[in-house]
Amino acid sequence: MKDVAELAGVSRTTVSFVINDRPDANIPQETKDKVWTAVTELGYRPNAIARGLRAQRTHTIGFISDVIATTPHAGHMIQGAQDLAWAHHNLLLLINTGGNQEMKAAAVDMLLERQVDGIIYATMYHREANPPATIKDVPAVLLDCYCQNKSMPSVVPDEVLGGYEATKTLLEKGHTRIGFINNIDDIPATNGRFQGYQQALTEFNIPFDSELIEFGGEPHGGYDAAKKLMQKANRPTAIFCFNDYMAMSAYDAIRNLNLTIPDDVAVIGFDNQELIAPNLYPSLTTMELPHYEMGKWAVEKLLHLINNPEERGKTAVQHKMPCPLIERKSV
Repeated sequence: MKDVAELAGVSRTTVSFVINDRPDANIPQETKDKVWTAVTELGYRPNAIARGLRAQRTHTIGFISDVIATTPHAGHMIQGAQDLAWAHHNLLLLINTGGNQEMKAAAVDMLLERQVDGIIYATMYHREANPPATIKDVPAVLLDCYCQNKSMPSVVPDEVLGGYEATKTLLEKGHTRIGFINNIDDIPATNGRFQGYQQALTEFNIPFDSELIEFGGEPHGGYDAAKKLMQKANRPTAIFCFNDYMAMSAYDAIRNLNLTIPDDVAVIGFDNQELIAPNLYPSLTTMELPHYEMGKWAVEKLLHLINNPEERGKTAVQHKMPCPLIERKSV
């Protein structure tokens, strides 16, 4: 700053006022131009850490993920977070831990050492998480996950509503025998989507039939499950698949039985994976996981906590984000 002041022929105080855009300084535009010309010529950059210590803000947000950064279908969470952060003149510092617990703890410590204003802790799929306790040293928000004691704000997909809307879509098309290929893992999505399926049947006065429920695992679990459903004497006219991977393998089973989609059986998926859903034939109607919107919500909530420190420690919001229906050709 001393070098800039000498080159511009002004005081260091004037340089400080210009660089920090002090509205009350009343510095002539000609002087401002001289300062910025000197800044450019000397390649001067303010010390962000020093400025952060002085202002108690660094305008950086830490983003810790397990394997999100390497999965294309969930990368929208990072994009949503980044877009909203940038709109508020903040940058993300992204650390992908690969699920390594030691690395997660080290990542939190590293971000705290760099004086981030807050931290977002994200997981690849909706589940319970146990972030390092030190994360609470700054405002923190959980993204696509939650903690059991609900001590931190979180945002997750509304799995129940998504399962309900998927099933309701089929019911409104006139289907009354709807098969459901569910996941074998005990996770919120498995239980929530099944609950939503049952709720929609109840609303339309359709009795629940356990014969229409099959289970499968990724990546090809949908094949055997769909084959079993479609070989029943009173087969379903529609199938709701836990996710798009299962729907993709269900397509193969249906074709191998010489049946067509959607004429013989309608199929609806979940996730709206860009590499799968629009590229199947016929293109797959599916429920979209709101990754982008969840990323935005997480940053918006975090910035609110940063700007309103008195709200930290109060009852944390556990927000559920609706999953929109993406209509294509399979229903």
